[in-house]
Amino acid sequence: MVIRSVITFMVILVLARIIGKKQLSQLTFFHYITGITIGSIAGEMTTQLKTPFFDGIVALLCWTVLTLLMSFISIKSTKIRVIVDDRPTILIQDGVINQHGLKKARLHVDELAMLLREQGVFSFEEVQYAVFETNGELSIMKKSQYSPATKKDVSANVSQPTYFPTEVISDGKIVKKNLDELNLTEEWLLNKLKKKKIKKVEDVFFAQVLEDGSLYVSLFNNKNNKEGLSKN
Repeated sequence: MVIRSVITFMVILVLARIIGKKQLSQLTFFHYITGITIGSIAGEMTTQLKTPFFDGIVALLCWTVLTLLMSFISIKSTKIRVIVDDRPTILIQDGVINQHGLKKARLHVDELAMLLREQGVFSFEEVQYAVFETNGELSIMKKSQYSPATKKDVSANVSQPTYFPTEVISDGKIVKKNLDELNLTEEWLLNKLKKKKIKKVEDVFFAQVLEDGSLYVSLFNNKNNKEGLSKN
């Protein structure tokens, strides 16, 4: 059983990478069912010694190939995509509940209210559009008077961030790959640490370059130190 478990684990790991992130995110009902089935086959192979191991491997490979094939066909054909993934359903349009959409989604008003509350909306009055997505989640667009103000609305600074927040030191070691992607050097990083009165990289448990080019640092002794907003 241990041997079967280890081999099955390795096979599932490889197949998960082959199928890709779309399957892992379970974007649609089809991907949800596929994930459940592959997991059930793997569990059967691992725990049921009477189940032929080779047959289980073949079944996993078949489901993987069929999933990839169906995904490829869905990309090429809109009709097949609708058959496999269905279409999003509008439940509220222009602030009015779409009764036909509710019936199609097989939902009642109480369930719609629950989905809205999960999005932090407690009043139907606030909703301009509500769309029931193919993965069973609800996307909403609030009426303009209920939408939160943006930086543009309040004339705040809307300049784009210089960097994407990125880890540059992990467990006392510089992550050189991430520095290269940010077009930064180790010398730049060491200078930032010196300004924080940190002499050795080995003393740093975690460090992250922030959007404005400043550096967040957490030491091994749990004494956090964060640089201000200056971009020096």
